[in-house]
This record gives sequence, C-alpha cells and structure tokens, in this order.
Amino acid sequence: MAKNLVLSTTPPREKAILVGIECATENSLLSMESSLEELYLLSDTAGVEVVGELTQKLDKPNPSTFIGSGKVNELKELVSVLQADMVIFDEELNPRNFRELEEQLPEGTKVIDRTGLILDIFAQHANTSEGKLQVQLAQYEYLYPRLTRAWTHLVRQAGGGAGRTGSVGGVGLRGPGETQLEVDRRKIREQISALKNELDKVQDHRQQTRLKRKKANMPLIAMVGYTNAGKSTLLNRLTKADVYVADQLFATLDPTTRKLWLSDGKEVLITDTVGFIQKLPHQLVAAFRATMEDIVEADLLLHVVDISNPDAYAQWQSVIQTLIEIKADDIPMLTILNKCDKKVEESEINRNFPQFQNAVRISAKTGLGMEDLQVRIKENLYDATMSISVKIPYKQMNLINLFHQSGLVENVVNEVDYTSINGKIPARLYRLFTPYKV
Repeated sequence: MAKNLVLSTTPPREKAILVGIECATENSLLSMESSLEELYLLSDTAGVEVVGELTQKLDKPNPSTFIGSGKVNELKELVSVLQADMVIFDEELNPRNFRELEEQLPEGTKVIDRTGLILDIFAQHANTSEGKLQVQLAQYEYLYPRLTRAWTHLVRQAGGGAGRTGSVGGVGLRGPGETQLEVDRRKIREQISALKNELDKVQDHRQQTRLKRKKANMPLIAMVGYTNAGKSTLLNRLTKADVYVADQLFATLDPTTRKLWLSDGKEVLITDTVGFIQKLPHQLVAAFRATMEDIVEADLLLHVVDISNPDAYAQWQSVIQTLIEIKADDIPMLTILNKCDKKVEESEINRNFPQFQNAVRISAKTGLGMEDLQVRIKENLYDATMSISVKIPYKQMNLINLFHQSGLVENVVNEVDYTSINGKIPARLYRLFTPYKV
C-alpha cells in the first residue's frame, strides 16, 4: 500500500555564495569576517540560503570584475559545484562589474551587491504606503545607472509595458527612434520624478504635524541605533506599544510614534526610526528623507547600542557617521547600552570605550534599568541647559518669547531691528537658536 506523500508548497530558497573583500584603500569599521557575518544575516533575512563564501584581500578593486581574475575562476567553479543561483558581493558594484561578472560566471547566475540586497529586504518589509514609496524610489535610483538589457524585465514589472523598438512617426521624429534601453531609462526617470512628487506631499504633511507639536511644546525623542539593537523592544517596554519585534535585521522599517509619560507626569513623544547599518545605501538615506526628518527634528536622541555584540563599538561609530551625514550629530544624545541581561564585563566596557562611560545600562527585554533611563531622559530634556548669546530679529517674536518662557535670561538689549539676549536655554531647544547665535 503506497504511503501518502505530503508535498511542500513553499518554493525552494535561492542558493547564494557570499563574496567578501578587504581593500587596503578602504577604512571599514567592521573586519571582513564581521562584515561577511552581517551579510549572511542579511541574506537569511532576504530568504536566501547561503551555501558558500569566497574572500580576497586586495590593494584596490579590479576595475572590471572587482575581484582578481583568478578569484573569478574560483568563484565560477564554486557556483557550478554548489549549484548556486547567485553570488552576493559585500560591496557596492558599478555597472561594469555587473556586466563583466555576469558574462564570466555560468549562464543564469545572478550577481547582487550589498546595496541591492538591502534594498530587496526593505521592499519585503515596508508595510505603509509611505514606506513603499520610499523603497520604490531608492530601487529606481539604484537601478537607473545599472540598467542594461538584462534589467528590462524589472522595468516592465514595476512600470507597465516598456514600449516598442522601431521608427517613430511625425515631423522631425523619423529615423530609428528610441532603442528599448532608452525607453526603459526614460520610464525610470518618469517613475523617479513621480515618486519624488508623492514623497514631497508626505514631507509637507509631516512638516505640518511637526509645527503643531512645536506649538504644543511637546518634546520629541527619536530612538536611533544599529539594526537589531533592540529599539522596538525598548519602545514596547516604555510605552506598552505593540511594535513587531523579531531577532533579524530590519525587522521593522516604518517609524512608530507613541506618547511616553515620564515619572514626574510630563508627557513626551517617542518615535522608533529605521535601524542603521554600515555601508547604508545612500539611495535609502535620500529616499527616507521624510522619515529621517523625525531624527533631525528631535529634541533628544536615544542611541540604542547592543552591548552584547562583539562589534558594538564599530556599530556605534557607524550610527554616528550616518547622523553626521543627515546633519543630526549636534542634537543632544543619550547613549543606551541594551541587552545588559547578557554577560557583559563592565570593567572591559569602561576600559576600552570611554564614550560609553556615561551611558545608561538597560535590558529592554527584562526591564532592567528602566527607572534610571526615565530619570536620565528627564534630565536631558528638562534639566540640562546650555549658555548662548543670540541676536533675534523682531519678526521671530515667537523665538524671543520662547527664550523668556523656557530659558534663563541674564541680559537683554533691545536694538532697532533685533533683540540681543544672553542666557541659558534647555539643551533640547539649542538648535532652534543656533541660526541667531552671536
């Protein structure tokens, strides 16, 4: 009697070989080994099965294939032996690299770089209409300079029919017409323009929301940190929110804002923003500008660090670099060392990382250190002050009134066109006055 067979309806995972490069000309925050381990986690998050890896140390990348010709042959053999569907490079490749590698590797082998992989993950995890718009824009801007005949199926999937090759009628338009590639590129330009217009509307809406918050004098806290540092878990712990949490990279992309009541009854807003990562694609930073403005406009940043990670300091540096890139590095920041429920040598942290000495030690999972965190948030938002001297035009009377209401005025001189004020203001308001600083 034949046994009943249960057939899986889950499609098989694509198999990939990871390629790691260590270049003497590049200063990477993570070692090649740590970066490859991160690429493995990214691949797993994208639903790809890693079946092998290849590494090479170079003085500088090969202009045609990025890795050396001998390594290309080795990679070709690995693809055949392991029956891999794709190779994933831990660097961003240029159009020539893609073309040369696809020509030399077994037919049908996909070549993907780190940026393309991260964009794919973002496409899978974006849930809101805004998030989807932002990811689409980033994908199109990444695709455009790399567009070859091999990519035209993506354009047709995303933007409808790609048009025809052949002559175009009309006076002054006779001749060979646009090639298929030119049509595809034009369609991408049109899509990029349309998406930017849509995101401009999103940005305008967010700006109106921010103005209402400022008028209500409601402080905004933005949580930043490396992906999978535990920001969403911390937001859930502080506000009893129900943000999705998973032990994987980029589990949540769409920002979530909740009200937080401090221990003294004061009410603030706290938002969980998209996680950062080393080599964060610049297309994503640009596309997510509306989301990033939640960080830029914040009164206080909570920088969440997974202190149990061996590369915690490198991840901290990576986030700082991104904050500099989006011009948010001058916002008051409180560093939070998360996952302290795991075994972490306190003396080693203090000895090796002086930047962490004044950080708050917590465990978002167990609730360790929450009371201390609340106290430190209140201190940074309401108790910390900064000295400043400003000349504020009378047309900015709202700022003059804000200084008198929230700051400590030590000296005032009323001039013809402006008011000169010396004094102290809450640290969270400092950036509002810096344009008028003397």
